[in-house]
Amino acid sequence: MDPQGAPGWKFNPPPGWPTPPPGWRPPPNWRPDPSLPRPPEEWAWWVADEPVTGATPVPVAEPLTPLPRPRPSPHPQPAHSPEPLTPRPPRHRAPEEPYPAPTPETAALAAQAETLRREVAALSSQLIQLRRTVADTTDIAMLQEIGVYEYTHPLDTAAAYQERLGLLKDHYRTLARGGRAVGRATGFHLNNSAAEGERMLNDFSKLMLRAYNAEADNLVRGMKPFKLAAATDRLNKTAETIAKLGKRMQIYITTEYHRARVEELSLTADYLSRKAAERDAEREARAEAREREKAEREFEREKARLRKQRDHNLTAMAKLEANGDVEGAAALAAELDRINADIQSVETREANVRTGYVYVISNIGAFGERMVKVGMTRRLDPMDRVRELGDASVPFRFDVHALVFSSDAVSLESRLHRELDDRRVNRVNVRREFFHATPLEVRAILERLSGEHLLEFTEVPEAEEWRASRVVAE
Repeated sequence: MDPQGAPGWKFNPPPGWPTPPPGWRPPPNWRPDPSLPRPPEEWAWWVADEPVTGATPVPVAEPLTPLPRPRPSPHPQPAHSPEPLTPRPPRHRAPEEPYPAPTPETAALAAQAETLRREVAALSSQLIQLRRTVADTTDIAMLQEIGVYEYTHPLDTAAAYQERLGLLKDHYRTLARGGRAVGRATGFHLNNSAAEGERMLNDFSKLMLRAYNAEADNLVRGMKPFKLAAATDRLNKTAETIAKLGKRMQIYITTEYHRARVEELSLTADYLSRKAAERDAEREARAEAREREKAEREFEREKARLRKQRDHNLTAMAKLEANGDVEGAAALAAELDRINADIQSVETREANVRTGYVYVISNIGAFGERMVKVGMTRRLDPMDRVRELGDASVPFRFDVHALVFSSDAVSLESRLHRELDDRRVNRVNVRREFFHATPLEVRAILERLSGEHLLEFTEVPEAEEWRASRVVAE
């Protein structure tokens, strides 16, 4: 007997599948949509066509990267069908050729062979899809681990994510309080008592929701941005397991509640990533502010030194003029002109925040031979900045390859970075000014971009400490 055409039977869609119209039956050669959730094991595709108490199972939210699933048979068989489906005759036979009447043994073997064939085809398709899914997931995970993270909810600040998370938590808590977090059957009897059955359903529903929430809370607390896909898949499997365990009482996590908890995972990952980016930006801003303050203090100290020297020369020149030493007074007057020019130069550099030095440095002991750092400083002595970069955070001091003084060092540095952008070491944080290049390659770009004079250029780094360390190690 074929249940699809037999009276008294109706199609029973698995959890997560749309509810078919009344009286709907699968047409010939029908195949379900591969994007539908995987049916539970031993699912009864056909049930008796009579009023069924309880709500139709509501689907759980589809995973972000759903696993492929075998396609069910186009003619499913009820869990307790009185007789098996009869295999279809092969279509290549001529219509007039008679078919031998199948014996029970041959029918069973044919049914088993057909089942095995379908399982092999389904598993082969699943293997192909799994390989594709694993490759895609691996690529995403690798990118997220190195910081290339795609925001699911691109908000502007971490505070905006916190606010959105608060609203989302209020939403799914409202669903739980209103009984919309868990779906279950109604009219369930225990020991011939509807009240006992209702109490049992309530207890099991609370237990299932408690287990689901415990898993969701643990995933939120341990969230890392690069773990988002794995955490979402784990929560999806938790919802599927609850639906499987609660199948007899039709207990499941509702789509609306599950979707809210999955969104909480993605919002949490976005929030953590945005918060980390803001911390990095604040750290860089503080470093730039400290550099500006150091430059300003240097300007003030230099102006104070020059003014003191000028006052001393003025006093000495006045004494020489009073004593009639014309030649000595003339020499001091020339020195005063030089000091005044120096004071004006310092004041000009202080007023023009774009004036400074562009430097090209390397640290062969820390980063290897083909890597340079290209930066800019407003300090009066650029070597002060180079010495600070070679502090305890790196094992060896930096070597200077090129120094360029420019009235618009900011623009010169930006043009250099654009020219070397395809060689950037850190392609996520552009504030990290390291590039895969040799000093000669950077010098050629400098000479092409700027007519400024190279104050210093060294092709081979001295790397005294590194070379001495290698000798000691040998």
